[in-house]
Order: sequence, then C-alpha cells, then structure tokens
Amino acid sequence: MNSVQGLLAASVISIQNSCFIYPACQNCFSRLILDSRWFNCLKCGCTGGAKDASYRYRLSLKIADTNDLFDVTVFGSCLDPFFGVTAENLQRYIQDFIQLSGEKDAESFTRALVQAVETCFIGKRFIFGV
Repeated sequence: MNSVQGLLAASVISIQNSCFIYPACQNCFSRLILDSRWFNCLKCGCTGGAKDASYRYRLSLKIADTNDLFDVTVFGSCLDPFFGVTAENLQRYIQDFIQLSGEKDAESFTRALVQAVETCFIGKRFIFGV
C-alpha cells in the first residue's frame, strides 16, 4: 500500500456509490467473484467457499476543500468507527435482516442504508490522507 503523501481537510459533497461493502480477497483486497457456493479472485486466483468470504468497506466520495473538488475512495477498517461495526459484521447484519424480514427485494433496505450514510457524511468535514 502507498503511504500518505499529505493531508487534505475537506467536506463531503456527495456519496458516489450505494454499495459500501464488497467481498474482498484476503490476499490482494480485490473484489471477489461470488456465486452461491464459491468465491474466486480474478487478480490472484484465490478461491474458497462463499461462506468464508471476507468483506471490506469501500466508500467513494466527492469532496471539496476551499479551492477544488476531488473524488476519493476510502477503503478498509478506517471506516469501522463511522459504521460502528466491521464490514464483515455489517454484511452479516444485512443478510440476517433480509432473511428474517422475508424481504425478497433488498432495495428498500439498501435505500435506508444509503440515506443513513449520506446523513452521517454529507456536509461533514474530515481530514483525508492522500
């Protein structure tokens, strides 16, 4: 991983994606290809059972300082304090909620999660390591 080259104080203008959690390869952190029983990493070739897949945060933001707009993506466990749980646990909570509620379409839950994330981040000022 690259080291931080500088710090940028900026405000979040918008959230650029609605999928904040992704199944991640434990070796290279690339997105895994999942089916109902297996996972596969196209980058490093790692494979395993779908139930053993790890999850990681990926939050894409549009931010602004006093002069410019930037697109940044924040990855990994640095987002745990903002979500209150690890990406692994949030994914488990989402799956449990959908299963227990009998929801066939998780779209309403996804909208509620996106709205909560927007409320927590948009308009707030953070220091980003770039």
